[in-house]
Amino acid sequence: MTRDEWWLASLGRTVIWARLRVLEAGTAEVFDSDGNTLPYDSEDTARAMLMDAEFVAFDGLDEDDARARGFSLGEIAPPGDGDDARLRERMVQALGARA
Repeated sequence: MTRDEWWLASLGRTVIWARLRVLEAGTAEVFDSDGNTLPYDSEDTARAMLMDAEFVAFDGLDEDDARARGFSLGEIAPPGDGDDARLRERMVQALGARA
């Protein structure tokens, strides 16, 4: 059974998503905003790579964390499941100007 986790990084009012997929064999892969699937020998290695690139786990964010990054949790949601080719188009989310 595979398990997906959504991670994000922010640059101003732009959110960049990454999907961490943990595979049955204990290996992992990260689908990035460029549409690349990057293989890793373990879930821990993939997580470390994401953290080194200043990504945070979406499930671990609270509203204060989100506001510190320049957005509200109500403004964002992971891009969803489906075909990776279509998913690639939704991996970068521009939030627009603050009201």
